[in-house]
Amino acid sequence: MSLIPHEFAIGGIYMPPMLVAAILAAIATVVTTHLLNRYRVSRYFFYPPAVSISLLIIYTVLIETLIFWG
Repeated sequence: MSLIPHEFAIGGIYMPPMLVAAILAAIATVVTTHLLNRYRVSRYFFYPPAVSISLLIIYTVLIETLIFWG
């Protein structure tokens, strides 16, 4: 039996692990973007929306790799 989850059951609804990782990554991206805007670091970026998308992808890969593949 594999230790890698094939699906998560949340409230009787089955979800793939990548979707759960993407939702967690979206929450982490919103928090990080808020902190970057609050401390005015985002003004040094050429195109801040591209930074937000990049953070979303990075967080999704990290969460998927570290938590679900453990």
